[in-house]
Order: sequence, then C-alpha cells, then structure tokens
Amino acid sequence: MANLQEATQENLAVLIDGIKSKLNMANTQVMRPEDFSLDYYEDLLYLYNMVQKKTSFSINEMTAIVEELGNMRKS
Repeated sequence: MANLQEATQENLAVLIDGIKSKLNMANTQVMRPEDFSLDYYEDLLYLYNMVQKKTSFSINEMTAIVEELGNMRKS
C-alpha cells in the first residue's frame, strides 16, 4: 500500500477514488483527482481516513462530505 502521508498526484487519486467508492457515488465524473489541488491534500487525507472508518453514512453526512469536497475543488 502506498504511503498516503506523501502529498503526490498519485496519492491524491487514491484518496479521491477511495472516498468515491466508499460513498457509492453514482456520478463519479463530478469528482476527478485532477480537479483537486495538492494544497488540500491534508484535508483530503483527513476526510479519506474518516470515510474509511465508517460503515454507513446518513443523508446529512453524505451531503456534508460532498459539500466539503466541492469546496476543495479547483475553481
């Protein structure tokens, strides 16, 4: 497994893909790794770790996570 502590483009893709699969997102084109800057890597890593620990998500949690990801996307 990759060392996710390192902020690389490859690790960023692992984080985004991991979050997408855990949330069972239908429209995955909305979240592409290239849409995110490495400036937000630590925030994405935190979100990734939080999402991976949970077994299910309420609608409110899903909405909050998606909104947070939206705030981190490059404009």
